[in-house]
Amino acid sequence: MAGEIGKGGALAQEFVQFALDSGVLRFGQFKTKAGRMSPYFFNAGLFDDGAKIARLAGFYADRLIESGLEFDMIFGPAYKGIPLGATVAAELARRGRNVPFAYNRKEAKDHGEGGTLVGAPLKGRVLIVDDVMSAGTAVRESIAAIKNAGATPHAVAIALDRQEKATENGVDVDHSAVQYVRNQLGLQVVAIATLDDLLQYLSGRADGDLGAHRQGVLEYRARYGAR
Repeated sequence: MAGEIGKGGALAQEFVQFALDSGVLRFGQFKTKAGRMSPYFFNAGLFDDGAKIARLAGFYADRLIESGLEFDMIFGPAYKGIPLGATVAAELARRGRNVPFAYNRKEAKDHGEGGTLVGAPLKGRVLIVDDVMSAGTAVRESIAAIKNAGATPHAVAIALDRQEKATENGVDVDHSAVQYVRNQLGLQVVAIATLDDLLQYLSGRADGDLGAHRQGVLEYRARYGAR
């Protein structure tokens, strides 16, 4: 891509800036689900108005189109994946690519249409859209639902790949959740940005307040980064 900066290119750098401006990406000391103290925190739930989520959908669409990934429909896993999948489907349709969309409920309904799946029938190659992938639990649940419906789990699109070790039974393992999904489950994974892109962004601001956080992020990666 022309003007490529770092692994994820200019698009990733623009996304990191957008996440910072939106208050979604913050620096400090934050406890992760795995119990680690992280020097940064990414909370996609703070893309919390129409303008922000519309722009976020644009970033997903840009990355998906750039990747050349082929898929037949979109699946948004409950809960954060539901608005993400819906807005990405809408943005792709706005750009001339209209694909079906579905999502799941956490609990099955016993009235109305019933079941746990809502939206278009699951069929063909299904793209799962979510915010981040920590343990890969949501992806595994999505894969099971998609397979049970007779469709093919094909790929995953996420906003940020933290590129850090996953945990299994409370123990760190060498691979990340993204690597596990790619290598063990056989799905393609597309990320708008990665930890490498975040570090590239901080490197370009070494003299400012943001640059001061780079060392902490580097130390975190040295300790918890996936191989």
